[in-house]
Amino acid sequence: MKNTTAFLAGLLLAALVAGCAPSTDTAPPQAELLVALPDYCNTPDGMALLPDNSVIVSVPNFNDETKPPLLMRITPDNRAEKFYDFPTPYPGLAQGIDRIAPMGMVAAPSGDLYLADMQYMKDKNQKSRLWRLVVKAGKVDKMVLVARGFNVANGLAIRDGHVYVTESVLEEESQPLTSAVLRFRLEDENVQLKTPLKDDPHIIATFKSYLNDWRFGADGIEFDSRGNLFVGLFGDGVMHKITFDASGNVKANEVFAKAPGKLVSCDGMHRDAADNLYVADSAANAIQIIRPNGRVETLWQNEDVADKRTGQIDQPCEALVRGNEIIVSNMDWPFPKFKNSKHQLPATLSIIRLERR
Repeated sequence: MKNTTAFLAGLLLAALVAGCAPSTDTAPPQAELLVALPDYCNTPDGMALLPDNSVIVSVPNFNDETKPPLLMRITPDNRAEKFYDFPTPYPGLAQGIDRIAPMGMVAAPSGDLYLADMQYMKDKNQKSRLWRLVVKAGKVDKMVLVARGFNVANGLAIRDGHVYVTESVLEEESQPLTSAVLRFRLEDENVQLKTPLKDDPHIIATFKSYLNDWRFGADGIEFDSRGNLFVGLFGDGVMHKITFDASGNVKANEVFAKAPGKLVSCDGMHRDAADNLYVADSAANAIQIIRPNGRVETLWQNEDVADKRTGQIDQPCEALVRGNEIIVSNMDWPFPKFKNSKHQLPATLSIIRLERR
């Protein structure tokens, strides 16, 4: 009896110790509301991270063009404030393409912002542009035209004194669809691209897309820590890896990752310090992780959203890494066969907090 009592007491003590021990399980990351944007914002798109941890958000306002295009700033403590109003119509631009359509954005080492201006929805014949926004004392001082003559200027990345631009539709009627990456020096101004665009010498790489549900090719773009360039093909959900030689010439352009049925589309993306790519899978309402070995994992996915104030992602168009946070821009600009079925206000940014590494 004494032995039995001692045995039971031991079991009770072990259970108590186990109950008090800290759990090694961690809750999976959740999409939450970062900020609801003011009603003069209805279509957020690209994002640029600044050194002070604030985020500049491009807002083309495609869903309701009675609202002018602008840039918003998300402060380090996550307050939304207006950063820059684009003059509308923009002085000196031809009628019909005189409304700036800000899309992909990237901050240069100088503090200036480079901005893709996509006019494809207004005119498909080489009317899109690349701008540099000169920033002084934390404000936009002026806009400088870097290049004109894109069909779809879309995603941007900067490395070693150059800005790289994804051209999502290089040849409108091509089968399979062709797209490209173009490269410019940061100091370039007033570059007129060639017609036809496929003959322009700024093109460093081209791609072919085979699926026709969404005829957009090269979109998201990002460098890893070693200087390799990654480009996502939107409509095919395929990630390419471009490597360079010592002179900066393209050495290889190869498929790096694909996961049919999981990675559906490749929109805006950014990497973390370990070279994991966080990709906005716009059509699937998902944020995908592409590991350095090419493995695709789903960080977060949800169905069509009934109320964006819950923080659920809603047609995410870019995933930005800020420390251990993934900030998601919810474009909410519906297209056929997307999970997102209708536009709704307020426009939102979501946040997914990762376990601290």
